[in-house]
Amino acid sequence: MAKYDNFSREELIELLQKQDKELARKKYGLVWDSEKEPEQVVLDCAKKLPILKNVTEKDIKTNDDDYNIMIEGDNYHALQVLNYTHKGKIDVIYIDPPYNTGNNDFIYNDKYVDKEDGYRHSKWLNFMEKRLELAKELLKEEGIISISINEIEHSNLKLLLDKVFGEKNFIANLPTIMNLKGNNDNFGFADTHEYTLIYAKDKNVCTINLFNIDEEELDDWQEDDYGLFKKADTLRRTGQDAPRGKRPKGWFPIFINNDTHKIYVTENNIPLNEDDVTLYPINEEGIELSWSWSKTKIIKENYNLLLTVARNGGYNIYKKQRPKVGDLPTKKPKTLFYKAEYSTSTATNELKKIFGRKVFNNPKPVPLIKDLIFLTGANDALILDFFAGSGTTGHAVLELNKQDAGTRKFILCTNNEGNIAEEVCYPRICKVIYGYNKNRDGDFVEGLNGNLKYFKTDFVANLKNKTQTKINLAKQCSEMLCLKTGIYNLITEQSNSFKIFDNNKHNQFLCVYFDFFDDEMSLFIEKLKKLDGNKFIFVFSLDDNLDTDIFSDIKDAKIEPIPQKILDVYRKIAKEHIKGEIND
Repeated sequence: MAKYDNFSREELIELLQKQDKELARKKYGLVWDSEKEPEQVVLDCAKKLPILKNVTEKDIKTNDDDYNIMIEGDNYHALQVLNYTHKGKIDVIYIDPPYNTGNNDFIYNDKYVDKEDGYRHSKWLNFMEKRLELAKELLKEEGIISISINEIEHSNLKLLLDKVFGEKNFIANLPTIMNLKGNNDNFGFADTHEYTLIYAKDKNVCTINLFNIDEEELDDWQEDDYGLFKKADTLRRTGQDAPRGKRPKGWFPIFINNDTHKIYVTENNIPLNEDDVTLYPINEEGIELSWSWSKTKIIKENYNLLLTVARNGGYNIYKKQRPKVGDLPTKKPKTLFYKAEYSTSTATNELKKIFGRKVFNNPKPVPLIKDLIFLTGANDALILDFFAGSGTTGHAVLELNKQDAGTRKFILCTNNEGNIAEEVCYPRICKVIYGYNKNRDGDFVEGLNGNLKYFKTDFVANLKNKTQTKINLAKQCSEMLCLKTGIYNLITEQSNSFKIFDNNKHNQFLCVYFDFFDDEMSLFIEKLKKLDGNKFIFVFSLDDNLDTDIFSDIKDAKIEPIPQKILDVYRKIAKEHIKGEIND
């Protein structure tokens, strides 16, 4: 209690009243210290407004399809921008956030959080809560979010997601097997899995897809009193050691009960019933062989659990193969998420093939992310990953589109800590799109094709002079508007007053008039009249009122003032996250 020693009586009463109100509001769930050390990137947003700058030299274009997006910068700032450009437009979110292991994997306020930090979990929850709140606003009503996590923050994340998305919108908590052999470095148990938590924005209107499987895969499986099995190897020995003379102890009769078709052996080699079938290890050519199990083993084991009888003209005995994890595919995904290709070694080897060396620790495997995206979205879904890391989600989207002729698009957001954006994520997407040599022998992996727009977050100062802030923001928001409309190709000559863009198919236009003094409005309108297609027109307005009559001769136009709606989004976020105000 030493930290309260210098508090006055009045201050202590005020503090207790505040805590009582907070606890009364939270009838069940997480309560953590959110004020001990606020996140600086969040506080900074009271003084500067995030925008985007297109890094044109990193753009990729292989066809006339729509662009995928990569945003380099802090994901909090990227999510703020997306709350203006993409609110309610995202179908699927997948993220693999820092696990907060204390082993230099989670940075908070420019410092790694270690295991001895008493506010370690509070910092992680502060960090995650604000980003999840912003992410929720981006999802369509039928949208779904999937999150990878391990046991360190799993229980905290589950409660946090219940708070942000609502317990009623919980879909699944999937133990996801990443290492079937298990990690023997862990205490007590060899750790085989992580978790995937899945929530809907509104569970009543969302859809979980079914896997495409071959029903014939299930035809081989039968069921007995002990569960499912399928016929494996014959009990009759094969190979050079199979003959009776080489394995004399393997020569004895096995009996098959005529009524139950169950097998048994006897010490004296005499059947219990005269009508029971007697079977020796003799093959179709009449050669006397041997059983691969001794009589002692058959007597000792529960052989009806382990052996089965098949009849095809004559009788034969086979070993029963009991299903292992992943052996029984179903169209409906299971709550234990496993395929052999989900292993961490799959992901590591994939990156080594692409780069020729290890470039990233603990990447997620492409097959896992492909399945999560397939299950949670349609084949034209827009997918967001705001912890993009090595770019696995982008890779998975491109592969999945190639596999099923889908038109999915991705938005990847990542910072550039350790040059991860510039040296891993972006180069990986380039290689996957264009193709790459995967080994020293020069084997070439064909590219998957695709287009990419590369942005970096930047800022406009939030000045006390409200008018100047609006002017500055209007002049620098064009790239945000490009992202909002999906129209990126600048087609106007240099102008100090306006910019006009078109899309790859030249049938949609983004028209931005940002000059405060209206010097070139007449020229702007003349150019608009010549455009054949849908037009999204954004015009600077200081008071958010716009005389649309001046555009009455412009056909197929949607007109909107700037920048007030951008400021409204940022002000709402600031009010909720930093209890501050964006100058209006």
